[in-house]
Amino acid sequence: MIQDTLERALARLAQWRDGDSPRKWLFSILHNLHVDGLRRKSRRPPHVGLDSVGADQSAPAADGASGRDLDRALQMLASEQREVVLLVGLEGLSYAEAAEVLAIPIGTVMSRLARGRGRLRTLLGYEGGFEGGGKSGQASLRRVK
Repeated sequence: MIQDTLERALARLAQWRDGDSPRKWLFSILHNLHVDGLRRKSRRPPHVGLDSVGADQSAPAADGASGRDLDRALQMLASEQREVVLLVGLEGLSYAEAAEVLAIPIGTVMSRLARGRGRLRTLLGYEGGFEGGGKSGQASLRRVK
């Protein structure tokens, strides 16, 4: 996907506008490629390879949760929420940058992010985990304004 993004960016370098952030421009291209891929994938049945069938080889993390749990929880989010959670939470984009990449209003980014984070907390078992109300043995989450 990254190679496709760079290939498309180089092919359309003439569309680059001076003063724009290259990071936002590349994320916009990446987002559009992802959406195109989802549309393409929805038109044909899923492929299941023989290599993917078998025992789970991943080891759980020290706190009992694994990256696989987080990945499953992310996949259970609505695609709109997942996009915003990953752009803001993982890639570190600001709300304004994420809004520009996704071509949506900043308020929509904020509400999707709040709903996505809330759903992730529920799916991962962190509900009620604010201000010391977390499960025993787990770090409690604190709301930052």
